[in-house]
Amino acid sequence: MNIFYTPELQSMQYEMTEEESKHCIRVLRKALGDKISLVDGKGTFFTAEIINDNPKHCVVAVIDKTSQVNRSEFINIAIAPTKNTDRIEWFLEKCTEIGINSIYLMKTENSERTNIKTERLEKLIISAMKQSLKAHKPLIHELITFNELLKATSGYAQKYIAYCDEAPEKVFLPDVYKKGSKTIVLIGPEGDFSATEVALAKKIGYKVVSLGESRLRTETAGMVACTIMNCM
Repeated sequence: MNIFYTPELQSMQYEMTEEESKHCIRVLRKALGDKISLVDGKGTFFTAEIINDNPKHCVVAVIDKTSQVNRSEFINIAIAPTKNTDRIEWFLEKCTEIGINSIYLMKTENSERTNIKTERLEKLIISAMKQSLKAHKPLIHELITFNELLKATSGYAQKYIAYCDEAPEKVFLPDVYKKGSKTIVLIGPEGDFSATEVALAKKIGYKVVSLGESRLRTETAGMVACTIMNCM
């Protein structure tokens, strides 16, 4: 099943982007009168008919639509990008498939990567959204510092920081997470968060949590946190 991303679709007729038009007409060889599926990334699937099969400016007419409930609307993760870009891309792909509302990219004291371009990450997320038949596209935030991240998430109802080192107050995430309110889980770099960063997070209401007995890679920890919240 091929699905085309149409984020600006607001009327019964829509001109697809040049990239999607080329994929539809030249690659998949769709033609005038063919029915195709669209998704706006905001919660709606559409069935449409091709009324102009120009490979650069394909135009479709919407004939039906279906809304999808966003079951992951409260799930948000902040993660320190890995040195190997493939690993953070894997995390984004899998979490999109599982279900996530937004991803914050953050720079911490022990970060191995201090810059990353989100353009390619956006395309990967869109592809994973379509592949997994999800109608909601996760939002990816540009890279920010740890302190900026704490300010941006201060209003979240549930705030957790996953920490590998021992902490007397550390609890298992499934034991404290409650479904149904805006939640953020912070996932640190391979060198983990510093003690100073953990203290700063705790000061504004973050709870220190464990994701299990195993010591997980950054991208695996992010996926595990996402899975836990989706399965509760």
